[in-house]
Amino acid sequence: MFIPPGFEQRSVVTSLGRMVYYTNVGEPWQTLWGDRDTPEELPTLVFLHGFGGGSSAYEWSKVFPAFAHEYRIIAPDLIGWGRSEHPERDYQIEDYLSTIAEFVQETCSGPVPVVASSLTAAFVIRVAIAHPELFNSLILTTPAGLSDFGEDYTNSFFAQFAKTPVIDRLLYNTGVATEAGIRSFLASRQFANPSLIYSQIVEAYLRSAQQPNAEYAALSFVRGDLCFDLSLYVPQLAVPTAFIWGRESQFTGPEIGKRIANLNPSAIRYFQQLDNVGLTPQLEVPAIAIALIRQFLTLLQQPLPTATPTPESP
Repeated sequence: MFIPPGFEQRSVVTSLGRMVYYTNVGEPWQTLWGDRDTPEELPTLVFLHGFGGGSSAYEWSKVFPAFAHEYRIIAPDLIGWGRSEHPERDYQIEDYLSTIAEFVQETCSGPVPVVASSLTAAFVIRVAIAHPELFNSLILTTPAGLSDFGEDYTNSFFAQFAKTPVIDRLLYNTGVATEAGIRSFLASRQFANPSLIYSQIVEAYLRSAQQPNAEYAALSFVRGDLCFDLSLYVPQLAVPTAFIWGRESQFTGPEIGKRIANLNPSAIRYFQQLDNVGLTPQLEVPAIAIALIRQFLTLLQQPLPTATPTPESP
């Protein structure tokens, strides 16, 4: 909803409709590209936002401009969110697995690094298992399926309440798609320090939440229709991966994250916990998120050191 300077809105068509994305196309970045005239000549870096009332690519907008002088940035609004199309449907997991894969195939040539958040990051792990040729590394903040290790979010009171017809729309219109509802959600679910929730963040989430038919994707998320047990899939991952986890994450704490990472240490090579940070470090502490992403982009391209053989006793 707020486009950083030097970025423009473009779109591609997926099987569920048109997906809008934001990419760097000109000044001030063009001056920094040197003899490379177009962003297509740069390596691509993809940023995917998470889910919640009013989510959109804005979630990464304080981070991705820091990489625009060296990468072709691709930051979409997922189907049902932001400025992308909002089909009237009860969204299912497969909807996002398929459209994420289609989007990467349509906008990228060759394997690319992907930065993703929360439930979307968990979807990206499954997409990377099915299509490892699309990715060369994953940097994921709080990747969780929200039903991990049998802890089923769908049994919670809030999820059950959101499944009640009529009540679900009332809940969205009065408790989510309002300035007070957005601020409350961010303070209780995404930020460890609510004083960092400034007015532009609330306005960006509110604009996304008030798009026509925005309630369909949001309520599918709230009801738990998109939840799954990520621990069942992680052992199959082969793409080099790093986790960034806010200690105060309200959905899934770092203890669960470490258990997930330990299921596949050959792929999940780094786990960075951030104290006094919530679910979205990219909004709460963007400078730290930038530094960690930059570091992991380098580290994940390096081969793992081979163990030195232990000399045999004579």
